[in-house]
Amino acid sequence: MKTKVVTIDAKSAGEIELNDAIFGVDVRADILDRAVQWQLAKRRAGTHQTKTISEVSGTTKKPYAQKGTGNARQGSLRSVQFRGGGQIFGPVSRDHSYDLPKKVRQLALKTALSSKAKEGKLIVLDVAKSDDHKTKSMAAKLKKLGVSSALIIDGANLDLNFCRAVANIPLVDVLPEQGANVYDILRRDTLVLTKNAVEQLEARLK
Repeated sequence: MKTKVVTIDAKSAGEIELNDAIFGVDVRADILDRAVQWQLAKRRAGTHQTKTISEVSGTTKKPYAQKGTGNARQGSLRSVQFRGGGQIFGPVSRDHSYDLPKKVRQLALKTALSSKAKEGKLIVLDVAKSDDHKTKSMAAKLKKLGVSSALIIDGANLDLNFCRAVANIPLVDVLPEQGANVYDILRRDTLVLTKNAVEQLEARLK
């Protein structure tokens, strides 16, 4: 499919042919959901942990005699029924990540790209470069493009001035092509790709 290419100043810069096998696949919500859940699971720190009876600080002495006191028998003040005692079946530090097949990950990325194209929320830029790092002028240019919430994906090497200019604009993120992922594409309203990013994504996903 063909789509228009624009400059950062919202001027026409020709057209580009997008690969239908990457930007024209059927949108499957189940595949997108699997990819997003997989990404979020990998991000979890998994550092939550409670102490068991063997880990809490306290004496190991038997509190009082087994018989003759009239109280229930007790073997340790570190037992779970006492204040400051251990925790039964509490959370432990663990890795929440799990494997997702490579073909599913690739299909999910293609689906995310296709969903933005079908919704008309895909913009192809000629280049993502800036002469200076001023946020005010860059914000005005993005507003002229009709962009308020966007993920901008460029090639492998990002322009430093462009990244600095965009850094303080709310709801606008910049990633290199190798960092393109389903979660970041879906969390922003508009997807902005440079011509270089389109070429590299097609080479990566074909």
